[in-house]
Amino acid sequence: MEQIPTFGVEEEFLLVDEQGHLSERGPEVVEASARPDGDVQRELARSQVELASEVCQDAAELLDRLTHFRSRLAGEAGKRQLRLVATATPLLAEQHPPGITPTPRYRRMGEHFGLIARTGTTCGCHVHVRIPDRATGVRVSNHTRPWLPVLLALTANSPFDGGTDTRYSSWRYVLWSRWPSAGPPLLASLDDYESRVAALLEAGAMLDRGMIYWDIRLSEKRPTLEFRISDVTATAREATTLAALVRALVLTALSELDSPPPRVPGEVLRANLWRAARDGLDGSALHPETGRLTPAPALVGQLVERVRPALEQTGDLDFVIESLAWVREHGNGAQRQRRAYARRQELCDVIDLLSLH
Repeated sequence: MEQIPTFGVEEEFLLVDEQGHLSERGPEVVEASARPDGDVQRELARSQVELASEVCQDAAELLDRLTHFRSRLAGEAGKRQLRLVATATPLLAEQHPPGITPTPRYRRMGEHFGLIARTGTTCGCHVHVRIPDRATGVRVSNHTRPWLPVLLALTANSPFDGGTDTRYSSWRYVLWSRWPSAGPPLLASLDDYESRVAALLEAGAMLDRGMIYWDIRLSEKRPTLEFRISDVTATAREATTLAALVRALVLTALSELDSPPPRVPGEVLRANLWRAARDGLDGSALHPETGRLTPAPALVGQLVERVRPALEQTGDLDFVIESLAWVREHGNGAQRQRRAYARRQELCDVIDLLSLH
């Protein structure tokens, strides 16, 4: 591409009451938050709220937008004695699963997929990067998919679910993997992409193209490639760092399209994603290029080196290095959640840590 691609982020949050239990007033908060300078959307569960940033040029602009939107949403929730929590799974045990948002599409999903839809309340962070065309997007997806476990380990932020330590760093990813249209496919071409989508629709594994739940997919609404691998992050800075790394991966892939992509078998990549979901930054994962088991923090550093020229091109290198130094010192979301809980064995302390202000 002649110019640096623009990018943006979608973030999903849980809405809870003063005790930390899920609230079903998400649609009300969305309606009150609607403004022209960004998009606030309903999600499948009534206890969720999603924001979508404007299209941004650089990390500083994106960080400013996400900080502003998070604060605005938190303010609307606070007016109702509610809180927005930046974690990817519900922290406390609930008597009943959260209700489905009452739209015709979401009702159909609830009826068709049953408990997968009703018991899988999760919050992700989705990064969109502009691409020249859809065919190029498929090729970029193939080049970038081996690095998905590193991005997942970095952003893991869901160790607790329903009052229990799951022994995973990203329980969201485990839950999300239950959807029949989830996964990280290797695609031969745009025609291959479309034939697989058609087959999933024919099988009833998804009801519409909005349910292409692959970890990387072509956006149906924007000229972007969408990375859906990550938990919602605890802070806007971590979300921005993820987005900067993803854009740098895309730029790097665009410069390497004359070479064949790494052919990591689907089952190997899924196993590596499972390991990243379990261990986060506390464990190891297979190196995307060598296949050797490597400590996750070292893999994050090697990812930065891999995309350093692209980060220099976008002007985001210093921001990413500083942000990752902060994560090394303080831990990723999952590590910080467990530390907060360990102090008094109280999940309310984790909710306080993750509540937006």
